[in-house]
Amino acid sequence: MTDTSTSYDAHLRVWRGDAGSGGLEDFTVQVNEGEVILDVIHRLQATEAPDLAVRWNCKAGKCGSCGAEIDGRPRLMCMTRMSLFAQDATITITPLRTFPVVRDLVTDVGFNYTKAREIPAFVPPEGVAPGEYRMRQEDVERSQEFRKCIECFLCQDVCHVVRDHEENKQAFAGPRFLMRMAELDMHPLDDAEAQGLDRRRAVTEDHGLGYCNITKCCTEVCPESIKITDNALIPMKERAADRSYDPLVWLGNKIRRRRE
Repeated sequence: MTDTSTSYDAHLRVWRGDAGSGGLEDFTVQVNEGEVILDVIHRLQATEAPDLAVRWNCKAGKCGSCGAEIDGRPRLMCMTRMSLFAQDATITITPLRTFPVVRDLVTDVGFNYTKAREIPAFVPPEGVAPGEYRMRQEDVERSQEFRKCIECFLCQDVCHVVRDHEENKQAFAGPRFLMRMAELDMHPLDDAEAQGLDRRRAVTEDHGLGYCNITKCCTEVCPESIKITDNALIPMKERAADRSYDPLVWLGNKIRRRRE
């Protein structure tokens, strides 16, 4: 049984509506000690708004489903404790702003899956079976951080390149998928170049790396604390710049092309 001795009434302002129209509605909901935003949203559904649409799954910060904007900041509702807010505060909960609203707090994040399909997959080295892959531990550790991504798309939501400029979505993959390109480029066994795929050219020309101006807002909202900007995007920018502007790299590429 829940201990209600430390309960209080929280004031929520929740966005209700669909793709056509909507607005903020005020609610007062009971909060118990130790609860998170998602607990309170579920209680709101159970008591006052049974038709409130919200996406969630694991409630453990691992599925990435319950992303929303809480007081304007993209967060996972299941990982945002009510104790972060003053008891007399009004907490505003709105859907992720960068993606089209389906209904209430649910948005259509299909943009991200479209971009995911555009990223060329890992190309294994020819003649090496999966069980025969061998890498140095430091190479494993370098990209292992990026594999913690739960694809909550909070970094995609907060990135102002697409958040404030809808027209950029066609040309810009967003931080989550630029990080994926960086991960593949760092992989010591990725043999994409031997297959005619230049990831460093592609990340700039096809996926919009140049749009990123490293404000680090993506890193700030990552629930897995991945250093997206420092460890993925900036190194990828440096690699891409070397490929295009370093005179020694340029000369080496030119000589190699002539020999071919």
